[in-house]
Amino acid sequence: MADAASAARPDTPVSPGERDGPADPGEPAVLPAPSGAGLLRRRRRVFAGLVLGSVVALSVGMAGVLRPGGWTVIEIAMIALFAANTPWIVIGFWNAVIGLVLLARRRDALAAILPGVARPDPATPIRGRTAIVMPIHNEDPARALRHARATLDSLDRASPHDGDRFTFFLLSDTTDPAIAAEEEAAARAWAASPDARGRVHYRRRAENTGLKAGNLRDFCVEEGRGFATMVVLDADSVMTGRAIRRLVATLEANPRLAILQALVVGMPTTSPFARLSQFGMRHGMRPYATGAAWWQGPAGPYWGHNAAIRLAPFRRHCDLPELGPGRRLGGRILSHDQVEAVMLQRAGWETRVLPVEDGSYEENPPTLPDHLKRDLRWCHGNMQYLKLLRLPGLTAMGWLQLALAIAMYLASPLWLGFLVLAFAQVLSGGFAGGAAGGGIALWGAASLGIGLFATMIGVSLTPPLCGLADVLLRPSARRTYGGAGRLIAGGGLAIGFSMLLAPVLALAHCLFLARLALARHGGARWEAQRRDGHVVGLAAAFAGLWPQTLAGLAGTAILALAAPSILPWAAPVLAGLTLAAPLTWATSLPAVGRALARAGLAAPPEEIRDVPEILAAQAGPATAPRAATTGGSARPAGEPRPAFEEAG
Repeated sequence: MADAASAARPDTPVSPGERDGPADPGEPAVLPAPSGAGLLRRRRRVFAGLVLGSVVALSVGMAGVLRPGGWTVIEIAMIALFAANTPWIVIGFWNAVIGLVLLARRRDALAAILPGVARPDPATPIRGRTAIVMPIHNEDPARALRHARATLDSLDRASPHDGDRFTFFLLSDTTDPAIAAEEEAAARAWAASPDARGRVHYRRRAENTGLKAGNLRDFCVEEGRGFATMVVLDADSVMTGRAIRRLVATLEANPRLAILQALVVGMPTTSPFARLSQFGMRHGMRPYATGAAWWQGPAGPYWGHNAAIRLAPFRRHCDLPELGPGRRLGGRILSHDQVEAVMLQRAGWETRVLPVEDGSYEENPPTLPDHLKRDLRWCHGNMQYLKLLRLPGLTAMGWLQLALAIAMYLASPLWLGFLVLAFAQVLSGGFAGGAAGGGIALWGAASLGIGLFATMIGVSLTPPLCGLADVLLRPSARRTYGGAGRLIAGGGLAIGFSMLLAPVLALAHCLFLARLALARHGGARWEAQRRDGHVVGLAAAFAGLWPQTLAGLAGTAILALAAPSILPWAAPVLAGLTLAAPLTWATSLPAVGRALARAGLAAPPEEIRDVPEILAAQAGPATAPRAATTGGSARPAGEPRPAFEEAG
């Protein structure tokens, strides 16, 4: 990797197929020419036309709803906010629709999604050496090692003839001395065991420079020189040997490919919150990722784990630039993964997603406070991309990927700003301004408004609905979920839960972004996540979500007094806000999770059909939550942290 001086200044971009100076060992001096560029351009034009046409049509519809009596300043602002927020929703809609069409109409959808990409047989011998790396930071050692051993054992079963091509590295940045001692003892014992056969290595850094990205960077420089490929896992990741072999073999068969990202699905859980949230995400993911891969092609995203990476170009081109001073968006890059992808793209390399739902798993946060903590850390990291949009040499798709990551969180203030203005307009009687112009015009505007409302709900719910349709159209897939009835019931429950959760998360994003803008947030802290389910008491839930509760109660009371006819339309938003704390408490209760499991609701296929790797990873008793530490200080093991720490 480059030295510190070049790390502060991004490397000079190069044209595809060229290298700027001596190549890293293992990196070709000249890349093969890309294939299918003309087809990809046509796909992107079609997709851009669909998105632009949809945004214009919906924005014109909104303008028509507000037109009776002429547009006020508030209404013009509403139209502008609506138009600014709509692209993010419409992109998700068309990704899911295109993905569903491809999956339903093509026997081999991957051939259409990845034209020109060689897809070797899973049994293809692996030529180069592969490092499987798991960065860990103040994790429960027993839990992390169960995940690691389950993955390596699966590789041994899948690679009886070339298992020696894979080596596992536990890369520790643990700062808690007690956890570190236990972690090292467990890792050393595993490394000395007969099944490890010299393929398990553990090292712990004395300084956590650069956090996770720095941990991986140090590995690439110090231990990674003898490896062609790196498969990155998170501490909560599990992958089957077959899935890892597929990623590595595909990378080896395609010399332009630098990152191949696997889909990641949630592991079975009895946590009600994780169960409901990941069930809905799972169904939307396959068609969404398929549609996105269809037009993004070789400029796809990287999610930071459960992916195979060609080490030589990653080592050469992915030193992260410093963002300079600044309490809000300065310092180290927090969300490093997408930045690494666009840096590889600008150097002429491909980064792709393999939209196959098989053998790639993770654990999701068990409660809403844990989800918010992670989500707001991502929000902070994605907002830093505002300083990277002028990164020298960015490709158009690289710029777009960064912009979409920013839009993921800016959508929340745009949406809530629109709702606040609509609320103000209702209270001022502004929507009745067209009465003097005639009842026909007012009736037409009301009908258009109802139609637009229904359309926006449908567009927003299209990804999970397309995911359910994808499974329902395949009899074998339906059986893995316990039949169509259980699938539909679980899907409906997950969609209803997501509708209640959406305004809660949106307001949390807005409050966090406001604190960030005012420089009243000290920056995201790097802490271990809580993996095991735990009860969030009502008092803690109300203490963390009082802004949502207050907003919901105030909005309901004011509308009930001033405009009761609007209440049914506002009910999903107001109910989610008002019930935020009780919902948080209820979805943390083990009894609720057990009841869902007994009924088979929101059950993933891995809960119905045993997966050896998951069984091995989840074997053993749940341990006390590990302390999250920063800067070497630690909370005593087992002592609970505040439920909404850093929730904004």
